[in-house]
Amino acid sequence: MIARWSDAETKGLDGLDLLVYGSRLIGAEPSLVVWGGGNTSLKTEERDFRGRTVRVLRVKGSGSDLKSIARKDFPGVRMDEILALLERSDMGDQEMVDYLAHALQELGGRPSIETLLHGFLPHVAVTHTHADAIVSLSNTDRCRDVIQEVYGKDVVSIPYRRPGFLLSKDVADALRAHPGATAVILEKHGTITWGQTVKEAYLRTIDLITQAEEAIKARAEGRPRFGGARVNPLPAGERREVALAVAPFLRGLVSRDRRAILHFDEAPPILEFVGSKEAGALSQVGPATPDHTIYTKRVACFVETDHPRDADRVKLALREAVERFVADYTRYVEAYRQEGTTLLDPFPRVILVPGLGMFTTGKDKRTALIVDDIYHHTIDVLASASSIGRYVSLTPKDAFDVEYWPLELYKLTREPPEKELARRVALVTGGASGIGKAVARRLAQEGGHVVVADLDEGGAKKVADEIVTAGGTARALGLRMDVTSEASVQQGFEAATLAYGGLDIVVSNAGIAVSAPLDAMVLSDWERSFAVNATGHFLVAREALRLLKAQGLGGAFVFVATKNVMSPGKDFGAYSASKAAEAQLAKIVALEGGAHGIRANIVNPDAVFQDSRLWSEDVRRERARAQGITVEQLEEFYRKRNILGASILPEDVAEAVLFLASDRSAKTTGCTLTVDGGVRDAFPR
Repeated sequence: MIARWSDAETKGLDGLDLLVYGSRLIGAEPSLVVWGGGNTSLKTEERDFRGRTVRVLRVKGSGSDLKSIARKDFPGVRMDEILALLERSDMGDQEMVDYLAHALQELGGRPSIETLLHGFLPHVAVTHTHADAIVSLSNTDRCRDVIQEVYGKDVVSIPYRRPGFLLSKDVADALRAHPGATAVILEKHGTITWGQTVKEAYLRTIDLITQAEEAIKARAEGRPRFGGARVNPLPAGERREVALAVAPFLRGLVSRDRRAILHFDEAPPILEFVGSKEAGALSQVGPATPDHTIYTKRVACFVETDHPRDADRVKLALREAVERFVADYTRYVEAYRQEGTTLLDPFPRVILVPGLGMFTTGKDKRTALIVDDIYHHTIDVLASASSIGRYVSLTPKDAFDVEYWPLELYKLTREPPEKELARRVALVTGGASGIGKAVARRLAQEGGHVVVADLDEGGAKKVADEIVTAGGTARALGLRMDVTSEASVQQGFEAATLAYGGLDIVVSNAGIAVSAPLDAMVLSDWERSFAVNATGHFLVAREALRLLKAQGLGGAFVFVATKNVMSPGKDFGAYSASKAAEAQLAKIVALEGGAHGIRANIVNPDAVFQDSRLWSEDVRRERARAQGITVEQLEEFYRKRNILGASILPEDVAEAVLFLASDRSAKTTGCTLTVDGGVRDAFPR
C-alpha cells in the first residue's frame, strides 16, 4: 500500500487540521475503511468552559465518514473523565454513552462508540481501520499463527469482542502487558496503530497493511481462487437478457414488506466468485467485519441454479432461495433476540446467481451501491483468507449482537425520515423541458428515483444531472427515448430495469402540437400527431404494464393529456383528436390494470407556456391566428379565459401528477384532474 502523506500539503497545519488531513487519507483508501468504518483520534490541550487547560480527546463522531470528515466531526471528550473509567471492571453501552455525553467539550456531539478504546491508550494519535488485508489474516482458523509469522511479537492479537467498554479494557491491558508492541490486531475486526503524531500513526498503518498484503500475495501465488469454476458466466448479451427478465421478478420478491431498489453487478470478480465451487459455502460463513452487517446482513442469499440461461428456471430458483433466506433469517433473529428487539426486514441484501452475477438491494440506489461495494471487499477477503487457511467469521450470536446493536443502528437512525416517494422509481417521458421537467424534479424532491426520457438525450441527461446534484448518488437517469419507436421505448425500459430493478410510476407526458384547419392540414402532420400523442402513449403503456405485472407490486400511471380532450380547440384538430385517443387509452389501462393493483389517471392542463417545446413559434403563430389576436397577446388571452385568471405553470401540473402518482390517491383510478384555472366556455373561440 502506498503512503500518500505529503509534507508539502501539511505545511502550516497542526492539531485538528492535521487529524482531518490524515483521516481523509485513510478514508480515501477503500481497502482500509468501507462506508463510514474506522475512526481516528488526537489528544490535545484545550480550554474548558471555565477557561482551565485540560487534556481533550478529539475523536471521530459516530456516523461520520473519514473520506469527507471535517473539523466539526471530531467531538471533544475530556481525558480526565475517560481515564477515571480505567478502574471500572465493566460498563453497559447506554451507561457509557450517557457518561460520555457529560464529558464533552461542546454540547450536542456524539463521539465514536470506540471512544474509550482511543482514550485508554497513552499515545497522542490513534488510528483504527478495517483493512481488507488485515481482516484476511485474522478471519482464518490459523489467525494467531499467521499473525505471528507475519509480524513476530511486535503486533498484539486480541480475540474478537464487540466494541465497547470491555474491548477498550482488553486493548489497554494488552498494551500494558506488551509495552513494546507497535500495533494491535482485533481479530475479525481490524487494526489499531498509534504514534506521537498523526503522521506517525498513519505511516504505521500503511506499513502494517503492506506487510499483510505481501504475505497474502506470497501465499496465494499459484492457487486457484475459490476452488475454480463450477458454473461458467453466460456471454454478456445472454446475461443482460436474463437479468432483464428476472430483475423485476426479484424486486417483487424482496419488496413484500417495503419496496427495495436493486443494483445488478456482472463485474469479472463477481462472476468468478458466484460461479465458483466454493461460493455456496463461503457466502454463508459470515461478514468480513462486524460493521458490514448493518448493510449486508450476516450472509448473502446464494441461488442454487445450474441453468442460468433459462430465465424461468432462474426465477423459480430465486423464489426458493429468497423464501429460504427469509425463513432462516427469521429463525436467526428469534434465536438471539432480546425483549424489545424488533425484526428488521427479513429479505436479503446480497443475492448471488451463478453464471449471471450479483443483485444488491437497498432503500435507495445509493444504499444498494454501498452493499455492492462492501461485497466486492468481502470477496477479496474471502479469496485472501482462503489462501491462508479456512475462512472464519463472527458466530451468528456475535453477528446478531452487532446487527441489532442500538449503538450501531444509530448510524442509520441519523438519516432523515423517508419522503413520500422513497423507494419508488418513476419514468417520465418528455422529461427534458416544460411539464415533464417540472414533474421529474417534483417526484425527485419527494424521494423518488427518476428516469428522465426524451427525444432530446442531452436535455434529459441535463435534468437527470440536476436531480442527482440536488438529491444524491444515482437518484436519476437521463436517456433518449423516441416514443414513436417500439425499439426505443423498449430500450428505455430496459435501461430503467437494469438501473433500479423496475418501476413504480409512469408519467406518460411526451407530446407534440400541430395547429392548422382540417382542410388545410397535410396528412403527415395528422399522422405524426397520432404517432406521438396516441401510439407513443400506447407503446409506453404496453411496456410499462408488462414490467409492473412482472413485479407484482402494483403501480401508478399518470397520463398528461390536455383540456382539449373535453373542449377541443378551433384549428387544433390533430392535437385534440390524438390527445382524446390518449385519454381513452388511459382509461383502458385503468380497466386492465386494476386487477393487478395498477392505477391509471389523467391530468388535463391548459396553456402551459413556460419552458414548453409544445408551444413552438409555429404553434404560437397559428393559435394566435385562430383566436384572431397577435402572438404577443397569446399568453394573456389564455390567462384571461379561465375563471381564476391564472397563468398555468409546469409546477402546477407537477403537483397534480404527484398527487395521482402517490399513495394519497391510492383508491383513485380512471380519474381526470384538470389543471386549467377553470376554462370558461365548453368550446372557446
